[in-house]
Amino acid sequence: MKKKKDLPECPVATTVQLISGKWKLLVIQRLLERPWRFNELVRSIDGVSQKVLTTTLREMQSDKIVRRREITVYPPHVEYSLTKLGESMRPIIKAMEDFGLLYKERRKLTAN
Repeated sequence: MKKKKDLPECPVATTVQLISGKWKLLVIQRLLERPWRFNELVRSIDGVSQKVLTTTLREMQSDKIVRRREITVYPPHVEYSLTKLGESMRPIIKAMEDFGLLYKERRKLTAN
């Protein structure tokens, strides 16, 4: 987890720092749906490599946004989900989705 002294003073900048990067928002979006296994995440996020996803998930675990759970069945596997803190980002992701849809719709109307 980032130390308080390492975080920007501005709360918006803090949020941007926690979700910045090419893949973090897409990982959060997927994990808002349900817990996912690693390979499911790789397949569901177009263009992400296993190495980059591993690094991204580790950073998000360190920031207490994502939880990694080892499941001891045969064969054993790992499942990723959001923590309560990560879940609290739901309205942010929803607002981004709403804006994206609105923007696409308006662009479509002005293209005609």
